[in-house]
Amino acid sequence: MSWLRASDPPPPAPSAADPRDFLLPSGAAVTVRWVRDPRARRLRLIVNDRGVRLTVPPRAAERRAAEFLAEHGAWLEAQLARQPVLETRAFCADQDATLMLRGQALPITWDAGRYVRVEADATGVRIARPERATPRQLRSALKEFYLQEARRDVGQWLPKYLPGLPHSHSALRIRPLSSLWGSLSPTNALSLDLALVLGAPDAFEYVLVHELCHLVHRDHSRRFWREVEARWPHWRDARRYLHGEGLAMKAELRRCVSA
Repeated sequence: MSWLRASDPPPPAPSAADPRDFLLPSGAAVTVRWVRDPRARRLRLIVNDRGVRLTVPPRAAERRAAEFLAEHGAWLEAQLARQPVLETRAFCADQDATLMLRGQALPITWDAGRYVRVEADATGVRIARPERATPRQLRSALKEFYLQEARRDVGQWLPKYLPGLPHSHSALRIRPLSSLWGSLSPTNALSLDLALVLGAPDAFEYVLVHELCHLVHRDHSRRFWREVEARWPHWRDARRYLHGEGLAMKAELRRCVSA
């Protein structure tokens, strides 16, 4: 899990990914997406629901990047072995009977309706849709549903933490993030990953606390972690949960709301 802060305004976009085969220590081959990113300051290897990515700073030599990848071959193989089997099929009205929300697979009741609408109730989730509703309309309604639920959670939690901070955040953005769970920009705009609402609420609240504590300390120093611990004593449990379940959460969100 990474806690990189976003810049504001957005920095230059990274170059297109260059997929290359890499031999793991066991002899198995895996595709690694090499991305030369003008924002990067160091070589970085990540494994997520999209596969393996090697981020290369603009001035880093290809030879050094290849050496870095080879040095981390055993780590990469171990990470890949731990990854869960992820569902890649797009969310479908004819096949999906449950929807993930706050760590639970809620049963779906499908209804007829004049337009696509997704709502949670005491029995689970109700999805209304006209007979000719398109997959795109369904994905859009699911995304809006998750946004509303995430905003509701954050709205309940924020009043507990803002009084103890030197100042408030300048804006709040909840959206799908690729590898981060949250970030705080130099202008104090707070970003949170929409996938968090699919998982345990404690983990979602922890990420919110983590980013709010960056309003006190911008780094990850001991002073920063003392601020986190004072507000969320069980932050290690939440972080372990995200390490274990985060990949599946991000993949499930993408399956539901992306083309």
